[in-house]
Amino acid sequence: MGRRSVLITAALVAVASPITLPLVHQGSGTSDNRSGLSAVAAVQRRYPSVPAEPKAAAELLASVEAALRDPSTAKADLPDLGHQQQVIYRVLSKDAVRSAAVVAALPLRWRSVAERHLAARREFLRMSRGRGPSTLPAWRIIPPEPAEQLISYYRKAEAATGIEWEVLAAVNLVETGMGRIDGVSVANAQGPMQFLPTTWTEPGIGAGDIRNPHDAIQAAARYLVRRGGLKDIRRGLWGYNNSDYYGRAVLLYASLMEDDPRAYTGLYHWEIHFNADAGDLWLPVGYDQPRPIAVKDYLRRHPESRPPAS
Repeated sequence: MGRRSVLITAALVAVASPITLPLVHQGSGTSDNRSGLSAVAAVQRRYPSVPAEPKAAAELLASVEAALRDPSTAKADLPDLGHQQQVIYRVLSKDAVRSAAVVAALPLRWRSVAERHLAARREFLRMSRGRGPSTLPAWRIIPPEPAEQLISYYRKAEAATGIEWEVLAAVNLVETGMGRIDGVSVANAQGPMQFLPTTWTEPGIGAGDIRNPHDAIQAAARYLVRRGGLKDIRRGLWGYNNSDYYGRAVLLYASLMEDDPRAYTGLYHWEIHFNADAGDLWLPVGYDQPRPIAVKDYLRRHPESRPPAS
């Protein structure tokens, strides 16, 4: 497809009040038993902050990028490292002057990486013009399948269809945070790859369980083929979501993994954030709202989901 040539532990800063989350068993493999959130212990997670001074932010970002790719980094450190990476890019994407200063202060190795992250995030900001909503969605946030298991699903789908695994991983990321969002969209899209039931039942697309990560990823690859993805992946992605912004963002994330498969580690550990009228709210694993809830009511009970003051 030619995109490979065309697209081109660290110090985590102290932040506001910690959030206590249930420690759950990850990756049980089916949609039925993945949804259980039995707390066996408690861990404290914090909403990361971003240094205001560009040089300090660049130093933090460079150290996080390096640690996420370092095989000697302890696995227990990866969730916080990935979340810190994510928040840095989400914060910087909203401020062109600040982000340009941070990118300029980065070591050369990380500049293209940061530019693509920022460009991808800005595509989604363009999709959601205007003030964020005052209501949070009726979602559950659950643990994803283990990273290695998801990669095996992406690669299996690539071998069967020719759709590159990096594209499938990027679609899974932007649709549901690699399966963290367990909910139904306003258009009735369902499962980790957000299929409409009518699309799932088309001959040759869905097979198995729409909410099962393995089955949904295989179906997504088949659907991208049907929509012309082997000839032009942009065309296939347009069929998946009728937005050029969406397609460009997916391909930017895919290009990061194509250039360096270790970039997947950071993306896998990204959390669910919701751009609401009260700011960029973190909805951690354990968030469980059977009905939409007003942002102000949720924050009254969970102030730790609000971003720290910058």
